[in-house]
Amino acid sequence: MGQTAKKTEPKDPRYVRDRSVLERGAEPEMKTVAAAEATQPEMLYYLAENGDADVRALVAGNRSAPLQADDILSADEVDEVRAAVAVKIARLLPDLTQEAQGKLGAKSLEILARLAQDELPRVRAIVAEAVKESRAVPADMVRGLAKDVEQAVAAPVLQYSPLLTEDDLSEIIAAGAASGALNAIAKRADLPDTVSHDLAATLDTQAVAALLENDSAQIREDTLDAIIDQAPQAQSWHRPLAMRESLSLRAMKRISGFVASFLVGEMVDRHGLDEKAAEEVLAIARTAIQAENVDDDLDAQWHAEAQELLAGEPLTDAAVRDLVKGNKRGVLIHALAIQTEISMSDIKTILSSKDARLVTSLIWKAGLSMRTAVNVQRAVVLINAGDIVLAENGFDYPLADKDMDWLLASHTSD
Repeated sequence: MGQTAKKTEPKDPRYVRDRSVLERGAEPEMKTVAAAEATQPEMLYYLAENGDADVRALVAGNRSAPLQADDILSADEVDEVRAAVAVKIARLLPDLTQEAQGKLGAKSLEILARLAQDELPRVRAIVAEAVKESRAVPADMVRGLAKDVEQAVAAPVLQYSPLLTEDDLSEIIAAGAASGALNAIAKRADLPDTVSHDLAATLDTQAVAALLENDSAQIREDTLDAIIDQAPQAQSWHRPLAMRESLSLRAMKRISGFVASFLVGEMVDRHGLDEKAAEEVLAIARTAIQAENVDDDLDAQWHAEAQELLAGEPLTDAAVRDLVKGNKRGVLIHALAIQTEISMSDIKTILSSKDARLVTSLIWKAGLSMRTAVNVQRAVVLINAGDIVLAENGFDYPLADKDMDWLLASHTSD
């Protein structure tokens, strides 16, 4: 019997086809090979070194590319190639378990660190978004991203990273961080009171507003006092300040002296003050309103706005609601005067009377709903909740028309 020939295993057809593509250098086919996750790692490595920019970008985005290829491509001269590597890592990192992240080893962290310092802000921003909540990346890398001059890079880690310490945050604030960075810090969950104090001291309008809106942020009483000192001129702080949880009665009294009347009512309701405390807060707000100095030019402006609002049409409940929410008390008074044909001085007297029945009668005279009457009593006149005239059957006026006519007649000069 003659010697039997040695049998060889047939090569994988895909491998043969892909190798042939690489040998021929056919560009469209090379792109297909570069993008396919079934392509052998050594071929992807070859393309990372020898492909054109489009091919390298496809390899950079291929999950099957070996770390050695990512290492080469993370330093590529073409921005889009480096960005593609960053996007891939960004997509992979959140899905990796702690064990899997450990297995990636020093080389993967080296690649990530290089991308975190890339000259292209978009690449750094992709890395920042990928690592913002991770505990598996180096803290130094996160601190570097947090100090980046580009808001898109710094903001994600400043707001979310668990690796940034209280000292890190205070240092960044002290270094004169930009408004966007301060705003991101202000939104952090469970912000320590020392960092809140440092933020408040910057007087950055946007950041302090975000701090006040952050219910989990710890704010000391002295910090809140410092904010209230500056708040009259910062209207964007008024609502979050009035709606802040756990305000002391002293703080509420101070706030009621400068915020819009409707916010005072909401603040009293939110904090569930007893009748005595509520009246103390509301009285301060009423006094502040009455003490306002209105010059002739401003009064004329309000009258013009009221005329434009009505423009031959009746005053509506929706319009009153918008005026109240917009803190346009002066325009509302003029609009009521035009609508009811009651003099301005009498309208002002009625609204400052604290007489719930009289105020209700005025709103009825203006042809508005009882719901609006309740809103005006509470948000404009600042009548205590226990003294407000409420609707009958949920929406009807509880007073007879003749009684409301009599009340108005006895309090007007016309």
